[in-house]
Amino acid sequence: MDEEILIGLTSVLALGISAQWLAWRTKLPAILVLLAVGIIAGPVTGLLDPDHLMGDLLSPFVSISVAIILFEGGLSLRMSEFKKIGGVVVKLITFGIVITWALAAIASFYLLDLGLEISVLFGAILIVTGPTVIIPLLRQVRPTETAGSVLKWEGIVNDPIGAMMSVLVFEIIIAGGFGSISGKAGMVIITTIIYGTFFGGLGAGVLYFMMKKHWIPDYLQNPVSLMIVVAMFTASNLLQHESGLLAVTVMGILLANQKDVRVKHIIEFKENLQVLLISALFILLASRLKIEHLEYFNIKSGLFLLALFFVVRPASIFISTIGSKLTIKEKTFLAWMAPRGIVAAAISAIFALRLEQEGFAGAEQLVPYTFIVIIATVTIYGLSANPVARALGVAKPRPTGVLFLAAHDWARMMATTLKELGFKVLVADSNWENISKARKSGLKTYYGNILSEYAMDEIDFDGIGRLMALTPNDEVNSLASIRFAEIFGTSNVFQLAQTASSKRRDSETSEFLGGRTLIANDMTFNHISRFMTKDIVVSKTPISEEFTFKEYNNLYGENSIPMFLLSSDNNLEPFAVDNPPSPQSGDTIIAFTIADKEQLTPSSEKESVTNA
Repeated sequence: MDEEILIGLTSVLALGISAQWLAWRTKLPAILVLLAVGIIAGPVTGLLDPDHLMGDLLSPFVSISVAIILFEGGLSLRMSEFKKIGGVVVKLITFGIVITWALAAIASFYLLDLGLEISVLFGAILIVTGPTVIIPLLRQVRPTETAGSVLKWEGIVNDPIGAMMSVLVFEIIIAGGFGSISGKAGMVIITTIIYGTFFGGLGAGVLYFMMKKHWIPDYLQNPVSLMIVVAMFTASNLLQHESGLLAVTVMGILLANQKDVRVKHIIEFKENLQVLLISALFILLASRLKIEHLEYFNIKSGLFLLALFFVVRPASIFISTIGSKLTIKEKTFLAWMAPRGIVAAAISAIFALRLEQEGFAGAEQLVPYTFIVIIATVTIYGLSANPVARALGVAKPRPTGVLFLAAHDWARMMATTLKELGFKVLVADSNWENISKARKSGLKTYYGNILSEYAMDEIDFDGIGRLMALTPNDEVNSLASIRFAEIFGTSNVFQLAQTASSKRRDSETSEFLGGRTLIANDMTFNHISRFMTKDIVVSKTPISEEFTFKEYNNLYGENSIPMFLLSSDNNLEPFAVDNPPSPQSGDTIIAFTIADKEQLTPSSEKESVTNA
């Protein structure tokens, strides 16, 4: 028996992570792949039976996992975003929720032939969208700032509200139906808000105070934060069912928006944990489906889905956003983005079991219909989100711009050249004289310490995808590379080679604490600066079948410092020590070159931009 449980748990973990990797390789929405793998492992092959594997632990595990996921979602909500889109979000989580609830319940009653009580409960369950599906899709689509922020806030805040509404309907059904509605219904809402807000604030306050006083060592901060999240969720839920989801969301929002305690490492830990939990949850819940549930994929469910896609969601969005500053294209994109995720699956599973035990007719249909909605919405929205966003013009293009950390002479030369080639360029420096010269050159600038918290809020990184740390200070270059690796990814942060003294001082760690080394291991700031004392131009040299990269090196050798490769499809790639670009015919090498070398190549092969 122990071996069977061990194999089952290992299978859940292996299947979940493998599905995530497969989704990454195939560029498919991760949740879609997870659902497919879970269904194959469960009802199709019978290899996985979550109820037999976990027994009574399944429901508590699902509840705690959802709480942790919502807490991580709350940590991503910034009040600076809310100030811009708060009015729209408030309307969506009030009027929009009511519209979604009412129309989904009506469609359930008439199209799915569910009873009145079950239809109203199903409508409440379908209020939720959630970070488990919205965040991965936003990461994939990269919509404009306004549309992306609205979707993120709506998806995360909707989850506890949808859970609260579901609890309200459930309590009414258990109490005797809608004919016996009394003051108890209002008390459910009030107590859920009170307990959720109180325990969320309490949890955030306790963790903030302990970290502010340095009562928790660094290596225990993540475990302690996880402990407090689970404790607040459980305490709130014990006093009012499902109020714990509101508590952990409030706790996350409060911690994310205070400025005195750094919580970035906690956010990173929760993001990693979220991937693991989402993987396990979708495998477990999808594998709980039974083969006979396939009969629910019929004409009735198809009509219901059409109503969700083309009536319920559009009505909710267009009515709720009347009078807002959203464009018609942004509204249309929002109307085409309402996938349901793990919270809907978990709530339907919990309530369906209780209602079945109480003998309510139609309760057994909640789970299969919920999964039909999840599968259909994740599939349709996930596969169409990118083309729809591009067609509407609300998708950001792949960020190809460059952030130059340094505004000295040769950094400005290169930044100016890239700007003339059509790339977005931002130059940052704490030296006012350098920044003034950059502004006079027409470059977009940031004056100040790029490592400060304020810089992250003030700089518009839209369109910027790479960092070039070119300061004479090796430590600043390394720290900036570490910082911006969180924004651009480790493969897109570059810095100059460190000086020999820095390498000796950090010989054991410098390779890992910084960005990718530019050009060559001996190409330090001082080396380039000495080279730049000569008569230098920024050259753009095309590579062809007649003039190969080997011939380029033979011709220029030490008289040129290649900085970027501009490919034939307009992709910009810095020359880095690790995995350097391989110039092919049609590509262009952008480099610092000694001016008197110009005569060695025909004018048809070379252009130059002189240092003005």
